[in-house]
Amino acid sequence: MAATPPNPPSPPADSASGREALPVATYPEVRQYAAQIARTRGRDLVLTVGLFALAAVAGLFGPRLLGALIDDVQHGTTAGHVDTIVGLIALFLIVQTVLTRYAKLAAGKFGEGVLAELRENFVARVLELPLSVVERAGSGDLLSRSSRDVDMLSMAARYAVPTTLVAIVTVLLTMGALALVSPWAVLPLLVIVPPIAVVFRWYMKRAPEGYLAESARYADLTDGLAETVDGARTVEALGLQRHRIRRTDEDISRQFAAERYTLRLRCVFWPTTESCYIVPVALTLLFGGLGYVHGWFTLGQVTAATLYMQQIMGPIDDMLAWADQLQVGGASLARLLGVAGVPADRRASGAQPDGEDLRATHVRYSYIPGREVLHGVDLSLRAGERLAMVGPSGAGKSTLGRLLAGIHGPTVGSVAVGGVPLVELPLGDLRGQVALVNQEHHVFNGTVRENVVLPRPQASEEQVRDALAAVDALTWVDALPEGMQTAIGAEGQTLSPAQAQQLALARLVLADPHTLVLDEATSLIDPRAARHLERSLAAVLEGRTVIAIAHRLHTAHDADRVAVVEDGVIAELGSHEDLVATGGAYAGLWDSWHGRGAAEQGPSQGPGNFVSPSTP
Repeated sequence: MAATPPNPPSPPADSASGREALPVATYPEVRQYAAQIARTRGRDLVLTVGLFALAAVAGLFGPRLLGALIDDVQHGTTAGHVDTIVGLIALFLIVQTVLTRYAKLAAGKFGEGVLAELRENFVARVLELPLSVVERAGSGDLLSRSSRDVDMLSMAARYAVPTTLVAIVTVLLTMGALALVSPWAVLPLLVIVPPIAVVFRWYMKRAPEGYLAESARYADLTDGLAETVDGARTVEALGLQRHRIRRTDEDISRQFAAERYTLRLRCVFWPTTESCYIVPVALTLLFGGLGYVHGWFTLGQVTAATLYMQQIMGPIDDMLAWADQLQVGGASLARLLGVAGVPADRRASGAQPDGEDLRATHVRYSYIPGREVLHGVDLSLRAGERLAMVGPSGAGKSTLGRLLAGIHGPTVGSVAVGGVPLVELPLGDLRGQVALVNQEHHVFNGTVRENVVLPRPQASEEQVRDALAAVDALTWVDALPEGMQTAIGAEGQTLSPAQAQQLALARLVLADPHTLVLDEATSLIDPRAARHLERSLAAVLEGRTVIAIAHRLHTAHDADRVAVVEDGVIAELGSHEDLVATGGAYAGLWDSWHGRGAAEQGPSQGPGNFVSPSTP
C-alpha cells in the first residue's frame, strides 16, 4: 500500500524547467483563509447548512414511521391509521424535497459567492506582482494557476465544500436517529470506522503533496508549450524542433508520473471505502434478525435501523468521495494564495520627483545571484533628450532598458527620476512618468476603444480619436464595421502586427509619460511597415525623453546621444558624429550596417523626425 510521490515533498512548488516558480501557501495559511471566508460569508453558510439539516431531519421521519407502522400492522391496526401514517410519510417526503431544493439554491449561492471572492482576490494579487518575478517564474506557472487551479477550486467551492458540510450534518443526525431506535443499532456502523480511518489517514498524508506536484508539473508543461508556440519562428530558424519535442516529451512524462501517483492513491482509497459500505447494512440485518428472533428488537425497529443504515451510507460516500476533490481544491487554493507571498520589489517613500531628469548611478544587476548582467553603469539623461542604445545581442541593452523603466530594481546602485529612485515610486505614479514599450503587443478581447483607453479609462471620445489620429490609425479604425466599437482580439476581428502596434502607440498617447524606453518593438516587422510606424511615432515622442534600444542604426543617427553597450557596461557614449569620428566600436557598427541600411531604409530622416524601432 505504500507509495512514494514522483517528487519529494518540497519540489512541487519548483519548476522542472529551471525557472523560479511562484510560492505556494502553507496549509495553515489555507485553513486560515478558509476560516476567514467562512466568517465573511457566515450567513450564507449557516443558511445552507440549516436548510440541509432541516431536509435531513424531514428525511428521518420516513423510516421511523414505516417501522412503527410495521409494528402496528403486526399487532393489529385500522385502515385509517395506516392511511394516516402513509400520508405523514408522503408529507415528510414532500417537505424534504422542498427543503432540499432551496438548500441547493443556497449552496449554489454560497459556492458562487466564495468563488467570486477568491477570483477577485487572486486577480488583485496577480496585478500587484512585480513583473520581474513573473518573468522569472515563466508564463506557464501563472497561466496554470489562473486557469487550471481556478477551475479545480471552482469545483471545490461550488460542490465539494457544501456537499461535505451537508454530509457531515446528515450523518450526525442519522446516527442520532439510529440511537433513538436502539443504542445497539449504532454498533454495526462503528465496525467500519477503523478501516476507513486507517485508509483515510494514509490517503491524507500523501494526497496534498501529490496534488501540488501534479499542479507544478502541469505548470511546467504549459510553460514549455507556450514557449514553443511563441517562439515557433525562432525554433524553426535555428533547427530546434527536436530539442523542443524532447522538452515537451519530458514535461509530459513528469506530468504523467505525477498524475499516476495521485491515481494510485485513489485506487487504494476508493475501493477500500466502497467495500466498507456493504458491511454495516449486512451486519444490521444479521444482528437485527437475531435480535428479532430472540425478542430483543421488534420487526419495526429492525426495519427502521436497516433503512437508516442504508440512508447514512449515501452521506458517508459523499464525504469520502468529495474528500479527494477537497484535496485538489486545497492544493489549488494553496497555489492561488501563494501569489500573495511574493515580496514587493518596491516601497513607496512618498517623495515626489523634482524634475524629469533620469539618472542611473553605479548600477549593477543580476538575474541569478553571482552572475551579473550589468557591471557598474552610470548614465544621466536630461528631460527631452533622445538616447539610442546599441550593441551586440546579450550585451545587456534590454536589461538596462528595463531598469531605466523601473521594471526591475538594480541589485546595486540606483535609478532615479527627479532625484527619487524609481523603486520608491508607487507603481501607478511610475507608469505615469516612465513607460517601457517592447516588441510584444497584446490585443485584448474587447472593442478598439476598450483597447486604447486602458491607461485612461475616463478618456473622452475626442481624446481617443486624437490618439488614434496621432499614430495614423484613425483611417483604418473608422473603416472597421463598427468603428471604434468593433470587437477585436481572439474573439473578434484579427488585426495585423502593424495595426496592433499602432493601438499600443495610441495607448501611449493617452498615457502621456514624460519618458519612454523603447525596446526594438519593430524588429520582427518588415522594414517598409516599420518605417511607416516610426513616422507615426514622431508625434508621440515630441518633447519626451526617449531611450531607444536600436537595431536599425538610423535611430542612432537621429538621436542626441548614442550609448554603446558591451559586456554589461557602457563602452562608448556620445553623439553619432563624435562616435563615428572616434573610430571605435560604434564606428565599426555604423560602417558594417550603413551599406545595407541605406538600401533597407531609404533616405535618412532628419533629427526632427527621430523615431524608434521600438514602436509599440
